[in-house]
Amino acid sequence: MYLLALGIAIFVFFGSALRFIAADSMRDFKDVYYGTRCLLQHGDPYNQTELMRFYQGESAESSSDSIQRRQSETLYVNLPTAFLFIAPFAILPLGPASALWMFLTAASLILAAFLTWNLGADYAPIISGGLIGLLLANCAIVLGNGNPAGIVIGLCVIAVWCFLKERFLPVGILCLAVSLTIKPHDVILVWLLFLLAGGALRKRALQTLAVTVALSLAAIMWVSSVAPQWKPEMRSNLAEISARGGNNDPGPAGLTSKSRTPEVITGLQAVISVFNDDPGAYNSISYILCGSLLLVWAIATLRSPRSPTLTWLALAAVASLTLLATYHRAYDARLLLLTVPACAMLWAEGGRVGRLALLVSTAGLLLTGEVSLAILNLFTKSVHPGTGLLGEIQTVVLMRPAPLILLVMGTFYLWVYLRRARIEGAAAAD
Repeated sequence: MYLLALGIAIFVFFGSALRFIAADSMRDFKDVYYGTRCLLQHGDPYNQTELMRFYQGESAESSSDSIQRRQSETLYVNLPTAFLFIAPFAILPLGPASALWMFLTAASLILAAFLTWNLGADYAPIISGGLIGLLLANCAIVLGNGNPAGIVIGLCVIAVWCFLKERFLPVGILCLAVSLTIKPHDVILVWLLFLLAGGALRKRALQTLAVTVALSLAAIMWVSSVAPQWKPEMRSNLAEISARGGNNDPGPAGLTSKSRTPEVITGLQAVISVFNDDPGAYNSISYILCGSLLLVWAIATLRSPRSPTLTWLALAAVASLTLLATYHRAYDARLLLLTVPACAMLWAEGGRVGRLALLVSTAGLLLTGEVSLAILNLFTKSVHPGTGLLGEIQTVVLMRPAPLILLVMGTFYLWVYLRRARIEGAAAAD
């Protein structure tokens, strides 16, 4: 508990400091805030010109500081289902809305951290507290920037605790449904795990799906009535922001790579693009590799018997692979909270696998955390990798370590999961 409390204190202190000191604080919240506020005033947030005009009229800040900021402000790419949750905040002025959003982000992540510790403490309380404290201490930027991932992942972890403990089930269903409506690509595979698991967990997944569909239909009807062209406009925005040199371009020409921000892209494309900066190539390779790993995981989850041991391992594997398979950034890596119970369980069992689990998990939390990545950038900003294959390997190791460690984590926990599922399946058959 002391280690957990220390991580919470660092998280709140530095996150609050960023909120009040950083020149561009709460910028991720401002993007969704102004987009939703535009919709509330019957504007089309997916129309670049209209959103830019609205932003300039509402905000005293300059919107032309950089290409990165201009794309974030004018290329609205969030799903329309997110508007329903953000609307209550957008009704308020920016100051109170951002303060309330920051409080909710902190509260959801702290509660999720405590509940995760509650799950892992049955096996190894000190290891669980240390890992969770490390994760929280490393995600102050989530709090200072107000990215919705903080709330989304916090609510998802709360739902996992409710489902596995079979307590406060309506709360868990609502939490997971809200997560799915705001950022489905962060938590959809966690929901899929419950669906494949069968039994009571499948029932919870179907109940969550029903709530999610109801919320989504209401949001889509609202957006379609105000902005009937949102679909093609959103596709156009996604294409522009992901194009070569764009904010979401995972390749060497992308704005994230050039600015050396700690909010790195964690998708496997960020690694493959160093060797072949062709979207067709790095997307195909990434989807084939990650898709193969997820297919093996899904088959194992569908066929294996249910037990707490297998559930923790399945969660650990899918949390890592989620961040690797599609577009995600370092702030989405708070989802690695779900790897802590599995690591604590393996450590408590002892042996080489337990020691390896702790090593892999610790490295994963460090190399996907914004603070440790910022420190790494300070030490490597003067390093200029050479040319050729050796230079490309240096670039990946020094400047893009997050996707590499996530691949190691996902593969490791999937391997342990498959091995344990085979053992427990054979025992059940006997």
